[in-house]
Amino acid sequence: MISSLLEDGVETLIRSPAGELELIERRLRRLDQLKNERSVDLSTRTLERVWEAGRRPERITLRRGLLLSNPQDPPPPLTQLLRPRGVALRFYLLAVFEAQCRLGVGDEWTRKGSPRLKGPNSWSDFVAIDGAYDKPSNTYMPITTGDRDLQTLRRQQIHGALRTLESLGSDNERALVEVPERARGGRDYADFRLMQETGRGGAQTPALYSIPANTRNATFTVPVEFFLHGWIQVLQPAEVATWMILRWLAQTYPGKHSQTGVYLYAKHRTGWFRLRRDSYEDACNRLLSFGLIQNARADFANSSGSGPSRKLGSQDEADAFLMTFSQPARTDVHEPNRYQVTNNGLAEDAVTTCNRELLLRQHQLRMRQD
Repeated sequence: MISSLLEDGVETLIRSPAGELELIERRLRRLDQLKNERSVDLSTRTLERVWEAGRRPERITLRRGLLLSNPQDPPPPLTQLLRPRGVALRFYLLAVFEAQCRLGVGDEWTRKGSPRLKGPNSWSDFVAIDGAYDKPSNTYMPITTGDRDLQTLRRQQIHGALRTLESLGSDNERALVEVPERARGGRDYADFRLMQETGRGGAQTPALYSIPANTRNATFTVPVEFFLHGWIQVLQPAEVATWMILRWLAQTYPGKHSQTGVYLYAKHRTGWFRLRRDSYEDACNRLLSFGLIQNARADFANSSGSGPSRKLGSQDEADAFLMTFSQPARTDVHEPNRYQVTNNGLAEDAVTTCNRELLLRQHQLRMRQD
């Protein structure tokens, strides 16, 4: 079962140039359709209106329990949402974004004041989708007798996302939402309730989402540009997961991040984060090309505008729940790639950046085939 949950954002990557080329061409088709329909642009405008009408947070704060769990415990929610189809991970993050625009630190989530499920500026307007691709005709959204308009598809995607988010964990103790039953049968999706990043818990009273304070080690932050410049709409789930894991590492170990970069050994990657090697490595390659991370360099602290480097102190080692990232004693251990997170790429338009870099990669792969 676990292996089925560790897919990357499209499907298990065929680790060959031909397989990578096929996935990139599929992704470029999707970006073209998103541009033609203006889906990302319109969804971003909706998010901007929510942000401007609310508290205008500069960063969205997330609890670390979304990312990692003890190797003896069930997989963290983030890993369970790395599925080849659907928008469950995206919807949960968008719901957290909306909550932090509307509520203050310590406030518990409530439906009052949150968007409707459908209609203008509703939850369905938060999500950009590309519809269905018809391979024989090489087109999106072919004319059919069924109801295939994008508005209906977005609502269907959100219904599916809510079902997925509610079904996490045995007995749903890791459910990230609760959807009540209607008195006459069926589900009342419009009345869903948002749960904390670690799920509803095992008690009778669910752990409703509340806005966390930014506390080192226990939380990490995501710049609001991730939402307002379209990145949440175009990155694959494995890329989002890898980027968030690297951000958490960078903020938890700022000294190492500035001086030598952060990294993951296989034991930590598979044990604490339940992230497969191919998903992680492929995501890092894409994040590098998109400008969201960079290969570690010693002068990063001064050149990135991130401020002075802070040395790794005892606070970094105090929490037994955290991993240690010291150098291995054995010389035969594979040295991992080291990365530093940069916010420079977030300032760019996500669709434009991704399209440009994927076209470049497509050209490189085609040149290899010739």
